Amino acid sequence: MHDKRGEITIRKLHLLSNAHLDPVWQWEWEEGAAAAVSTFRAAAAFCEEFEGYIFNHNEALLYKWIEEYEPSLFLKIQGLVQAGKWHIMGGWYLQPDCNMPSGESIVRQILLGRTYFKDKFGVSPTTAINFDSFGHSRGLVQLMRKAGFDSYLFMRPDDRVAGPAQDFVWVGFDGSEVLAHQIQDGHNTLLGQAHIKIEERINKQTPQDLELVLWGVGNHGGGPSRLDLNHIGALIESTKGKVEVVHSTPEAYFVDLARKADALPRHERDLNRRFVGCYTSMIRIKQKHRQLENELYQTEKMLSSAAMQGYLRYPQEELKDAFHDLMVAEFHDILPGTSIQPAEEASLRLMDHGLEIASRLKARAFFALSSGQREAAEGEYPILIYNPHPYPVRGVFECEFMLADQNWQNQFSMPVVYQDSIRILSQAEKEHSNLNLDWRKRVVFEAQLSPSAMNRFDCRIELLSSKPQPQVELQDGNILFRSTSLHVVINTKTGLMDQYVVEGIPYLKENAFQALVVTDNGDPWRMDTDGFEPVKGTFRLMSPEEGTKLSGISEGILPSVRVIEDGEVRTVIESLFEYGHSAVVLTYKLPKTGTEVEVHVRVLWQEKDTMLKLAIPTILHEGRYVGQTIYGVQSLETDGTEVVAQKWTALVSDSGNGAVTLINDGIYGSDCSNGVIRPSLLRGAAYTAHPILDRPLMPDDRFSPRIDQGERMFRFWLNAGTKSNRLALIDREALQWNEKPYALSFFPHGGGQIPDSAIQLTDDVIQMTAFKRAEHSEDTYILRFSEPTGIPRSTVVRIPSMNLEIPLDFNGFEVKTCKLDLQKSTLIECELLG
Repeated sequence: MHDKRGEITIRKLHLLSNAHLDPVWQWEWEEGAAAAVSTFRAAAAFCEEFEGYIFNHNEALLYKWIEEYEPSLFLKIQGLVQAGKWHIMGGWYLQPDCNMPSGESIVRQILLGRTYFKDKFGVSPTTAINFDSFGHSRGLVQLMRKAGFDSYLFMRPDDRVAGPAQDFVWVGFDGSEVLAHQIQDGHNTLLGQAHIKIEERINKQTPQDLELVLWGVGNHGGGPSRLDLNHIGALIESTKGKVEVVHSTPEAYFVDLARKADALPRHERDLNRRFVGCYTSMIRIKQKHRQLENELYQTEKMLSSAAMQGYLRYPQEELKDAFHDLMVAEFHDILPGTSIQPAEEASLRLMDHGLEIASRLKARAFFALSSGQREAAEGEYPILIYNPHPYPVRGVFECEFMLADQNWQNQFSMPVVYQDSIRILSQAEKEHSNLNLDWRKRVVFEAQLSPSAMNRFDCRIELLSSKPQPQVELQDGNILFRSTSLHVVINTKTGLMDQYVVEGIPYLKENAFQALVVTDNGDPWRMDTDGFEPVKGTFRLMSPEEGTKLSGISEGILPSVRVIEDGEVRTVIESLFEYGHSAVVLTYKLPKTGTEVEVHVRVLWQEKDTMLKLAIPTILHEGRYVGQTIYGVQSLETDGTEVVAQKWTALVSDSGNGAVTLINDGIYGSDCSNGVIRPSLLRGAAYTAHPILDRPLMPDDRFSPRIDQGERMFRFWLNAGTKSNRLALIDREALQWNEKPYALSFFPHGGGQIPDSAIQLTDDVIQMTAFKRAEHSEDTYILRFSEPTGIPRSTVVRIPSMNLEIPLDFNGFEVKTCKLDLQKSTLIECELLG
């Protein structure tokens, strides 16, 4: 109740009836769909039967199932929504994990959900709902606010108050604000006991005059029951005049809360941590999710570049199918790795479906964008590389191709690369194929790519008497690598990196990239801890005999630390390790130019109740640890707490003005203490082993399969330098390695016209995170840009094909969305969802 000024005069409880429905978890998606149909059917009947009752539900995926599998029920729900008896809450595609998806993926969760609910129900919720997600990145705030949300309802971390109070103002990286409420006492109730939960809240001694109570049967559907509704109806009658108890919606609660928003405390951090094992469990899911993200956003950029210039028709519906696969894969019991094994396999299959779509569309874009390339001259093998980024990209690129004919002579065909008729640094490395014949070639070369354009290289063959042998400098048995800016020492007795020196400054201590075996248990959530300790062992270098056997070599004995490639571009060193029933192959790729070292980790993993980490000890003992999060950079703990980040982390010394950065291709968990960065690679946890009271965690009468047993592969890119330089460049470097320019050996026909560079940015930092066609217009494209460092800056967006140059000014961490109108030849800022 409110007085004439709108102030609350008596205590008010908003009742939020809902049904928690995980599409998959301890069940497969078909059972999740069946539960959704039966739950929605029952809820619709109660909405019609009970006066004043409102049922609330979010997640477009579930409504899509109803629309497909029981269309008559869907029509009924549409009518109930219009009558105000059924409330569409949240409005996202589903409740995703809210730490690991990229910022652009969160935009698509909102966009696809918003579009669906607007088209089907004519509604646009203003309160976002993620009450079951395992923590929440601060980067959500800006995106929610720019998408039309003014409030956020969440529950986890449910072991404590995550912010300064249960109700607070959540502040984003860019200063955006939403009202936030953390659910207490859970989101559900047991059958027939909802009124007990409500009574307990009424009788609780509290200074709060406004409260929100969630109720609904079950954790796998169920929702409202007649028994509960009768009890609640009687309770509402019995408390009239004392407490105002109403069936309600999230928006109604936040309308009341907004009246006292000025008195609420502010929170300027994330809402973490909860269930730290979820940053690593089911690494196959996490890596494939990252791969699908990368492929879809890169493919969109390529398709948009081609379509806006008339080289192909934009495949909107095909892309949308793949994005639906990505959205489902981000569900908070899929991406965190807490579902059963059949659900894991189904999720991998789902993402493979999306990847197959992306692969076909990327090829379509590539061949369209190769228009106008000249025919190859005699003896040339053309290599085309499309750079999807709106700025020049310098790096090491790889491509394989077939020789015109098999070479059966006792000679070696050395590929040499030219750009604009000028020879550039290149070398031959072993191809993927194992045919012992000089026929298939793999060439590696260093080059700079023009922005948002196709880049042409031509390879010619020089015949040598044999493949050049590695030229290695040894000192006291160690492998010494030196270039003008980089000095690296690989210890042949340990197989580890003992020195990493950039521009004369050392950044790492001895034994870098050591594989650590850490005590763990079978719980995939790891509900009982916020960190992983103690270390119970380390992988040791294999003996030459053991390493030779692991390598599959039948004749001779090889050392377990060896140089396997060497040339003008880089030196590649391989080390072999073992622990228990597991093995690790570390491959160091040391560049002849620059300071970025690639480290490839191949793991043959057979350990249970055990975590695998890498240890990278730095000299930055007092450094602060930071990592990429959703459209921002999050400060991370340096006390050994397990933390979550996305494509990169960094240890930064403010006093020493130095930084060590580490890019990854698909991991999310790590910890840091005493200057040691420890990325988390694998766990030997069980499927959905959930601690319950003092009962045993696992069945003890049979074999229980474990997550992530077998062969897994990881890639890291290590770099170091001054703090300002590293933090300015790391975001683009991480995107370059994740959305890697696409290389293919292709002989063009010589016809057509070369497309213009599609998009160009004039500064060195601003990112273009999305370039796509608008949802409902063939002549409009959406471009999204972000400032990734927290420092205000400006750029100019150039569209050469339209002769457009548009300046954009960014606040720190600001996300801007622009609309490119082909008919009007204009680029203007617009709302986040276009």
